[in-house]
Amino acid sequence: MVVVLRKERKSRLSAMIDQAGGISVGVALAQARAHLETLQAQSQAIVGERVAELAALKPPAPDAPDARQVLEHVYDLASAVIDAAGPFELIDLCAVAAGLCDLIDAAAEDRPFDWRIVTVHAQSMQLILSLPPEAVAERAQVLDSLKQVMAKKIPAAPGEANEIDPA
Repeated sequence: MVVVLRKERKSRLSAMIDQAGGISVGVALAQARAHLETLQAQSQAIVGERVAELAALKPPAPDAPDARQVLEHVYDLASAVIDAAGPFELIDLCAVAAGLCDLIDAAAEDRPFDWRIVTVHAQSMQLILSLPPEAVAERAQVLDSLKQVMAKKIPAAPGEANEIDPA
C-alpha cells in the first residue's frame, strides 16, 4: 500500500489576507465623509446648472423629428441631478428628478409628450433648492403634488401605487 503525503503550502496572499492591517471601518467612513465634503460645493454647482438647464428648455414642436432626442436630453439632465445630489442625501430633490425620469420612461412614443411635466418638475426642483432644510412640510407638499401628476400620467396597475418616495 502506498501512502501519499502532501504538505500544504500557504501562499503569501493568503498570509497577507489573514494578517491584521489596513484601517478600521470607522476611520474609512470618516475619510469618505471628509472626501465628500470637499466635493459638496462642486455637486451643488452641478445640480444648480442642470436644474437651470431643465428650466430653460423650450418644448419642441410635437411633430419635430428631434422631439424624442430632446426628451432624452431631459432624461439625462434629471439623471445628472440624481447623480450629483444623491451622495449628499438631497432625497427630495432626487425624488423629483427620479419622478421626471419615470414619466419620460412611461411616455408613449407614438404620442406627443406633455411638456408641462418637464416644466413642473424643473420648477419643483428650483423650489426645493430654494427651501431651507427645516422646511419639511413645504417639501412634502411639493412631493405630494408631484405624486398627483404621476398618478394622472402613469395609471397604476391594480394593487400598485404610483409614488415619489423621498426615502
